[in-house]
Amino acid sequence: MSTSEEVTYWKKCNTCKKPLGFGALYQVCSVSSCNLKRNTFTFCSVSCWAAHVPVYRHRDAWALEKKAPSREEFLRENPPSKASVTAPPPNSSPSSTFKASVPMQSSSSSASKEILIVASKLKDYIKQSSDMSTSAEVMETLSDKVRALCDQATIKARQEGRKTVMARDFFRKD
Repeated sequence: MSTSEEVTYWKKCNTCKKPLGFGALYQVCSVSSCNLKRNTFTFCSVSCWAAHVPVYRHRDAWALEKKAPSREEFLRENPPSKASVTAPPPNSSPSSTFKASVPMQSSSSSASKEILIVASKLKDYIKQSSDMSTSAEVMETLSDKVRALCDQATIKARQEGRKTVMARDFFRKD
């Protein structure tokens, strides 16, 4: 969240995207791969937690109830980010400012850490194409890569004066 945005909730539920308020009770998964330091899944209810279990194919899991931090605790640990997209100089070529103008992602933003990859489909694809298993950490890593590509594509579209990201924005012209 940027400094201009008012912090009104702690995180969003990973299933239904309902905002979880400060000091609210929430659920987490008992499986360690769902509680990585960089991305802990949080759920507003046991039913939202249960919806993620088939996707991640947990064999033995349960929901753990926790309490969200207060607004003051959250702001103390996660000060608002000052990162913003900087516009390129007027006469510069897109390729010269393409990488330099990609904003840094704030670790406090729950939206920037959501999993963007459909785990079951990716795991099925890897299993069918190579007969290999897929670690849960792959979803987080690929989501980070997809975020970086999207950030670059939105900057390129903006440089070309568009408000629509197109397929061509994902390929650099050198």
